[in-house]
Amino acid sequence: MKKYLLTLSLCAMGLSLNSLAQTQQQTPPPIPPQATEFYTPVPPKITPGAQNNLPPSDAIVLFDGSSLNNFVSAKDGSSPAEWKIENGELVVVRGKGDIQSKLPFGDAQYHVEWSAPTEIVGEGQGRGNSGFFLMGMYEVQILDSYESKTYTNGQAGSIYKQYPPLVNPLRGPGEWNYYDIIFKAPRFDKNGVLTSPATVTVLINGVLVQNHVILRGPTEYIGIPNYKAHAEELPIKLQDHGNPVRFRNIWVRPL
Repeated sequence: MKKYLLTLSLCAMGLSLNSLAQTQQQTPPPIPPQATEFYTPVPPKITPGAQNNLPPSDAIVLFDGSSLNNFVSAKDGSSPAEWKIENGELVVVRGKGDIQSKLPFGDAQYHVEWSAPTEIVGEGQGRGNSGFFLMGMYEVQILDSYESKTYTNGQAGSIYKQYPPLVNPLRGPGEWNYYDIIFKAPRFDKNGVLTSPATVTVLINGVLVQNHVILRGPTEYIGIPNYKAHAEELPIKLQDHGNPVRFRNIWVRPL
């Protein structure tokens, strides 16, 4: 009997030791904090603007109030832009057509400031209308919709005819509004098939109005947007919609 009990005790001890061994094998050793730290690549150091909204040191300044040298007419992509500069501000000249940047861009951070005319003319889409076109084809709407009514996916801060802004943080006519835009360009394969759609984040006067929305395609006034393969980088475009909208402090950071 004693031999039998001793055998059971040894068996139980063996099971306990095996269980302990298995538990120890299943429990990974502790990870030191250094295992999840890395030191390269080191983010490049840049200098922010000396004042709010001024370009950081790595930005490409497209308009600083001095000249239109960085823009051309969008009619042919080469002739001089025919808008005017007044008191360091770029003013749309009705009938002269859209203007576009000489440089092309793809993924980028954009900053643009604009002011609607103080003389109130028209209503809805006829009031203080312009547009900021990413890659010349994806429009972030510019409009005096401070109090004027229009369709919501056509008011200021909308991705035109696709997404209305989350809120309306506009300042009134004659005051300056600023847009900060983060844009990821669409990707196409070698056969021209879309592999990744464009995305846009927009802030107006520091307020988020478009939260990383997925674009359905280029802007269409009539009909449904559809992607067509295009270059990885294209110029931005500012729209002449017949209203003397003013611009200043336009810069871009390619990403």
